[in-house]
Formats: sequence, structure tokens, C-alpha cells
Amino acid sequence: MREDRHADVAPVLPVARRFVLSPEPRLPVSAGRPSASAPSNGTEGAEKATPAAFARRDVTKQPDPGLHREIAALKQMVGQVLQRQSGTLQGAMPEALFNEYLSLIQSEVAQEIADELCAAVRAELPESELSDPSRVRASFRRHLARHVPVAPNLMPAATADGRPFTLALVGPTGVGKTTTVAKLAASFKLRHHRRVGLITTDTYRIAAVDQLRTYANIIGTPLKVALTPQEMREACQSLDHCEVILIDTAGRSPNDAARLEEIQAFTDAADPHEVHLVLSSTCSEPALMRTIERFSAVRADRVIFTKTDEAVSLGVLINVMRKAGKELSFITTGQEVPDHIEPGNPDRLASLVLGEKGQG
Repeated sequence: MREDRHADVAPVLPVARRFVLSPEPRLPVSAGRPSASAPSNGTEGAEKATPAAFARRDVTKQPDPGLHREIAALKQMVGQVLQRQSGTLQGAMPEALFNEYLSLIQSEVAQEIADELCAAVRAELPESELSDPSRVRASFRRHLARHVPVAPNLMPAATADGRPFTLALVGPTGVGKTTTVAKLAASFKLRHHRRVGLITTDTYRIAAVDQLRTYANIIGTPLKVALTPQEMREACQSLDHCEVILIDTAGRSPNDAARLEEIQAFTDAADPHEVHLVLSSTCSEPALMRTIERFSAVRADRVIFTKTDEAVSLGVLINVMRKAGKELSFITTGQEVPDHIEPGNPDRLASLVLGEKGQG
């Protein structure tokens, strides 16, 4: 029987195999004959060229003392380039001001808006305060908040026509309309102590009605399902004893003109006092603008931004609101019902854009 000479040898890990089985790295040598003082075999008088040795050299290596000066000079150069591109910022940009300006650009705030904000901060603060990061940040937050139009009177005491305050939510698929309706219903009933009724037209998505019915049962509110515009009118009439009626519509692709006309027929039948377009904060600016344009036929006059907790950057929301001319009604910050929904607040959104998650 042949003896297995490798039985007691531990297997070599894949990462270690590269170093154990491959030739050792060669140290660079000078051209010509080796120095007489240098060890002939490369193992005496110098550390062996192993991965561990290279790791130790990397750890103990000290950073270049001029590195910080180079970074500061680079930031100053970038700031000067941005100033020349914008054409609106004059003079050298203090570091605190530049850092906030660069933060806005990184958050995808449009450059023209960032330029306006930077110019406004420079006009507001004296030269001595432009180097104070906290004062510069507070000034940016105030001016950024002025770019957030917020819808007033989110919960009117009474309507002019005497009907229940009727609010319809429309928007593309997957933006969280049903969850937002449940949050609004819970908020109106539990926090504002209003009698709330729910209507849904979303019979296309699997278990959508069951999902909203579960919320309705927990909150203790009636739910009506409308399959046609005529049934929508009847559902609204059957809930005339309520103070608030919330309507959840089926999500539709902005590219599906026929389905958008269907939503318009339902909203026309309900004749809501307000139509809120629900948009996901995780979408790109072109996608958001295309959605707003395609849903313009549905008469959406307010905007709800969902999933702000999932967005990589929130600066695009500022750009979209300026271009679309819509007012912000609510933002959602998570999945919990009813906690993760907030009325539109300019200071709050400005803080989120600036990365101040705990503000508001």
C-alpha cells in the first residue's frame, strides 16, 4: 500500500497559496556588480521580501507632511474653477463657504441654485463670519428653505362646499401610495380626531385591497372599493358622514396614456378638493420631471415625496419643485404607520438636503 506523504500537511488557503507557492518578490538591485557590503543571499542584513514585511513597511510609513497643504491648494483651485464657471461668485471663496457649496453640488442641487444660495449667504454674513462653519451652515439652511414651497392649510376646519374634505393620491407604481394613504388615515384619525373614510380603485395589484383593508380595520375606518367612475361617485356619497375621505388610486406608468385617462376619469368622478402626486425620492431628476409632466392631466396640485430615508441624495427634490412649480404637502421617512410621515416643512427638507438627518 502506497504511503500518502501529504496526509499530515494542512491545506493551503487560496489567499495564502498565492504567497506560499509563488516566487518571492525580488528586491530592486542596482545595475552592475553587487555591493560588497550587501548580503549575497538576500537574507542577511536586510529583511526578507515577504508579504508580511511589505505590510509592516506600509503601516510604519509616515504621510507626506506636504499632503495636507496640497489638498488645501487643490480645494482652493476647484473653488476658483467653480466660481469662474458660475460667473456669479466674486472673490476668493472662504473654506467654510466652499465646503457647503460643494456639499450642495454633491447632493445634486442644480448649480444655478447652489450659486444663488452661495451669493445670498455672502450677502447676508459679514466677512468675519464667512469662516465660521456653523454660521455658514445655518445661513445656507435658511436660504435653502426658501426654495421649498409648502402647501398651506393641510387640514382645513371645513370645506366651502360642505362636503367631507376629499384628498386623492395619484402616481406611478411602486412609490408607496397605499402605505401613504394608511399613514394619512391614521394621522387624521388618531392625531386630529377626525372621522375618516377610505376609497380604493387599486384592484389591479395583487392583495392591494386586502392591504388597505387591514389598515382600515386596525384604524377603525370604513373602506369602499370603486371599480368604475360611477362607483366612485357612489362611494363618496356613502361616506358623506365622514369629515375626511382619502382615495387611493392604482399606480400607473407615466408612459401609459390610456391608464392615465382612466385615473383622470376616477378623479373627475370623485371631485376631490386636493390631488396629491406621490413621487419617490429615490428616482432621478429626469424620471421625476417626466412623471410630473405625464400626470399633469390628472390635475395634481400638491406633491408628496416618499422614501426620503432611502434616497442617496435629496438635492434633486429642490430642483424638481422649482421646475414643476408644485407645493410640498408631505414627506415620508420610513415604513412605520403612522409615525414615518411629516407635513411639508421647508427647514426640515433643507436640513435633509444638507445631510442633517436629526434636524427638523
